[in-house]
Amino acid sequence: MKLKKNQDSRNASIIVAFILFILGCLWWLAAQQQWINSQLLGSPAGIYNAAVISVEQGTIFYDTWITFYETVMGLIIGSGLGIILGLGLWFYPKISQIGEQLSVILNSIPKIALGPLIVIWFGSETSSKIWLSAISCFAVAMISACAVAKDIDRDLMNLFKSFKASNAQIFKKLIIPSSIPWIFSILKINVGFALIGAVVGEYISSNSGLGHLIFVAGSLFDLNTVWLGIIILTIMAALLTALIQHIEKKVVKWRA
Repeated sequence: MKLKKNQDSRNASIIVAFILFILGCLWWLAAQQQWINSQLLGSPAGIYNAAVISVEQGTIFYDTWITFYETVMGLIIGSGLGIILGLGLWFYPKISQIGEQLSVILNSIPKIALGPLIVIWFGSETSSKIWLSAISCFAVAMISACAVAKDIDRDLMNLFKSFKASNAQIFKKLIIPSSIPWIFSILKINVGFALIGAVVGEYISSNSGLGHLIFVAGSLFDLNTVWLGIIILTIMAALLTALIQHIEKKVVKWRA
């Protein structure tokens, strides 16, 4: 079963890569034959040239590292706080409902609206982007963790209670182990939110990062550099998700 699942995953990855390759070839052909306006839509050749120039200047590596650092730190801080608080509220069911509702309200606020406040409070340096990224992850993590803690198997819960287990023992031996698979799912979902928070922060106030790169290139109508930034962000999200999946396989071995 495990081998079949791994094989299916590899086959899906190959199919996706093939589809992207075909789309890239069609895009290149359309730009070469002038079927599309490459000045308006960009072109693979133009993106390649923009990448070469950025590599020669060395800016792309620094911008990528800054956004990567902000995203990872925001993901860890926001998801970590949300998961800990969400699971911890299991001890207080009534407060848990209030906390869950507050998280829903926070999650509904457009994060770009919070950007100016975060920049004013934490400055225009990297810390403000990290906190905006963390806030983008926090609400989702807390809502999911609260839901997971509520949905623990009732039969197992009653079994623990029948053995006179304390709440602390139930939390340690049942709630946390049962929540681990869901925690990894939360992290995979929050990769995108963490990236959005970091990029939005760089849009608002920054002199480095891929968000800043895309913002400046867009202002200059340099669509090839915009596409380059988008591609790097996509690769970054895919690599972070793959890393979380790899760690999940190592930690949650029993799921196989």
